[in-house]
Amino acid sequence: MFGDHPHEECGVFGIYARGEDVARLTFFGLYALQHRGQESAGIAVSDGKTVNAHKGMGLVAQVFDEQALAPLQGHIAIGHTRYSTTGSSQIANAQPYNMESYLGPIALAHNGNLTNASQLRDQVLRRGVGLTSTSDSEVATMVLLGGEGPDWADRIEHFVSCAEGAYCLTILTKDALYAVRDPLGLRPLCIGRLGEQGWVVASESCALATIGAEWVRDVEPGEALMIDDEGPRTIVRQPAPRSALCLFEYIYFARPDSMLQQQLIHSVRMELGRELAREAHVAADVVMGVPDSATPAAIGYAQESGIPYTEGLIKNRYIGRTFIQPDDRLRQQGVKLKFNPLTSTLAGKRVVLVDDSIVRGNTSGPIVKLLREAGAAEVHVRVSSPPIQHPCFMGVDMATYPELIAHRMTVPEIEKYIQADSLAYLSYAGLLRATGRDPNSFCGACFTGNYPIPQFDPRERDEIKLAFAAR
Repeated sequence: MFGDHPHEECGVFGIYARGEDVARLTFFGLYALQHRGQESAGIAVSDGKTVNAHKGMGLVAQVFDEQALAPLQGHIAIGHTRYSTTGSSQIANAQPYNMESYLGPIALAHNGNLTNASQLRDQVLRRGVGLTSTSDSEVATMVLLGGEGPDWADRIEHFVSCAEGAYCLTILTKDALYAVRDPLGLRPLCIGRLGEQGWVVASESCALATIGAEWVRDVEPGEALMIDDEGPRTIVRQPAPRSALCLFEYIYFARPDSMLQQQLIHSVRMELGRELAREAHVAADVVMGVPDSATPAAIGYAQESGIPYTEGLIKNRYIGRTFIQPDDRLRQQGVKLKFNPLTSTLAGKRVVLVDDSIVRGNTSGPIVKLLREAGAAEVHVRVSSPPIQHPCFMGVDMATYPELIAHRMTVPEIEKYIQADSLAYLSYAGLLRATGRDPNSFCGACFTGNYPIPQFDPRERDEIKLAFAAR
């Protein structure tokens, strides 16, 4: 309703720690990952004999209270917070999925999109297995349950061999925790240590820091870890010939205080701003960012350009977290519900407005208008990522081709559409330079159209995206 950003699908968390209140720690871990999904949340816990779970629609703090946490006793837990991309927003699609199997109870939490979910779904249904949801995460659970082999390690190896696309899994059995990352490493997953004997896995390191765990390393692409009383050990290693971490983790998704590939996200975003200033300098009086995600890039732009940084918009940090829809009059307020301009810092000023991305283009124009109404003499929009010209099918809600403004308009046309005095995007080369890493280690398909899944048929792109949206 309010944003013009791509949306990440989910956050996953897992903990193995005897003597700890693992459900409570998982709650706070999910709280730290709330930015990765706001539609549903869930926790499953094992005490070594049975698995209990609780999940519901809404934010983590809306789903859980003391009464909900009390029955979740044990020493192993996984958690999930969800933004739907391949399943509608309903309780049947909330995770973790909790099932009984021949090998005992299992619960699974999934972040990502399986690009061959339809084929896997058909295979599951042909086995006579019923499905209760539209989510590819339930399909992943059923593929695991139906895999061959005498133990979960064999079945996880089977899953990795047949699943395609993006996935990070935390899997709970009665006596172990498993963490699985897809061979391309499209989505992030890390592991940390809690005290002397506890271990934690999470989508982002900020969740480790929140509960006092120490970051150890990223889970490698194609790696599956098993964690029990003996600690973590690798049980599967099937990396692809190249890795393809989603570049939008650096641009927008990850929290700025998270570490990714041993780099602080905040530092990389500041470097994005510096690159942008070198590529697209403009004479101006102040630099400001669209809060909060573009603030580090705006600071970097200001530092490199020598133009003072200022706050020009105050964000209502809670308006986007309500499930109460505005009425018609409030809806017409648009971005004014989310941002209030600081007129005293904008009046008569030539403003550089830094944003991290423009997807549909439905909020950039209203923000430019808001700054002009606050007295800005000029508004120059600078974007710390390249134009998004292609949808994503690996777990990011990035709209269809017709919805992407940079697919149907040139940069000068977008500049005119949002009524900016000038508009410039960071180049793809500048984006890669700012990361300081091997250019071939990322997925930048939304910018380039070069998808890392070789089996992917380009002719099916919009059909797949529209089919996902209809579920």
